Amino acid sequence: MKASVEISMYPLGREYKPDIKDFIEHMRAHHGIICETNGMSTQLFGDYREIMKALTDEIEASFERHGKSVFVLKIINAFLQQ
Repeated sequence: MKASVEISMYPLGREYKPDIKDFIEHMRAHHGIICETNGMSTQLFGDYREIMKALTDEIEASFERHGKSVFVLKIINAFLQQ
């Protein structure tokens, strides 16, 4: 099943840009997932299971590397890349 995910990351209590850039770079390393960014969020496009596996791995790794952060996700079961 194809999916599209919009994700926003809010690191708590420190400079936020390096943590967000690090998370995005790690997501871009996953082959088969299209990763696009804008000033407000990051969009992921691809196979639902591949996206969710990558998100599970990368969110956990981000927590371990950077500490507390809030992640907000919107998920739809459609390929909405423009």
